[in-house]
Amino acid sequence: MTTARAHLTRDDLASLSREALGRAPAAVTRLRGGSKKGVYRLALDNGRSAIAYVWSPEEDYWGPVDADIRDPFAHASGLGLFLSAHDLLTELGVRTPRLLFADEDAEHLPAYAAVVEDVRGGSLEVLLRSDPGAARVPLARLAATLGVLRERVSSGYGKAALVEEGGKPLGSSCEQVVADRAMRDIAEVAERDPRLREVRQALAERVHQLYDAVEPRDHASLVHGELGPDHVLVTEEGDPALIDIEGLMYFDAEWEHVFLQLRFGPAYDVLRTAGLDEDRTELYRLAMHLNLVAGPLRLLDGDFPEREPMRDIAEFNLRQVLSLLPGAS
Repeated sequence: MTTARAHLTRDDLASLSREALGRAPAAVTRLRGGSKKGVYRLALDNGRSAIAYVWSPEEDYWGPVDADIRDPFAHASGLGLFLSAHDLLTELGVRTPRLLFADEDAEHLPAYAAVVEDVRGGSLEVLLRSDPGAARVPLARLAATLGVLRERVSSGYGKAALVEEGGKPLGSSCEQVVADRAMRDIAEVAERDPRLREVRQALAERVHQLYDAVEPRDHASLVHGELGPDHVLVTEEGDPALIDIEGLMYFDAEWEHVFLQLRFGPAYDVLRTAGLDEDRTELYRLAMHLNLVAGPLRLLDGDFPEREPMRDIAEFNLRQVLSLLPGAS
């Protein structure tokens, strides 16, 4: 049996809370779902609350990974990426929980940390399930937010922090980076699952076919990178507030919309936009499903606690991969 990780306590977070909020927390709750950082609600004795983000190896279930910022898909975690994304989104008027304090010198914990506003309206994912009518307003406003992001363009692609500083990413284009990662994912999953192993060659040929159909493009748009309804909080005013923003990058809007369609289901109709390139969309859809098999299986090699949901994600996406092969029934 894997030993559960020892997460932070009220005493551990007292110094950070006093610096950010003026007093120690009366109670601390570690919120579920995070795999790359610890997310803790700090509840004060005056009724206020805030959220602490903690980036440390103990909070990152992915283990030691390559975090080369030149790779658009490298592990998107860390205070630096968070601050860069927060500043850029704030500049654009895109709502995200307000930053209250950033411990850039790791003075209050043996890790980098930030404290942000606690948006207590819950996630758009929960609202879509519990009250679809009430979700219409934040969903429509999210569509407008996506428009703002898409209008922010760059001649280069890659993590927002890299592009804003004039850095050069790995690879030669968005589609080439996606196709190369898809090939790695095929090889990785083929080692784990006989169903994909049987069609490995056909999948590789399909990736190359889809890649060859993509026409070059001279710009990239700002995208969240993993914008599911669980990564959208709803404010008291009904505004969407984006979280888990460390993966913000300049990339093809089609990449964002493939993920949106997958995660929002029927509600995606409100977020749908014109002008997407179908060839890119087809390549990115197959690559996205491949990665949503490889990533969860890799995470399950470790001690990530929410194992059944992660297995379900891998299984669902493997079935989608197989359905996208030519001739699949």
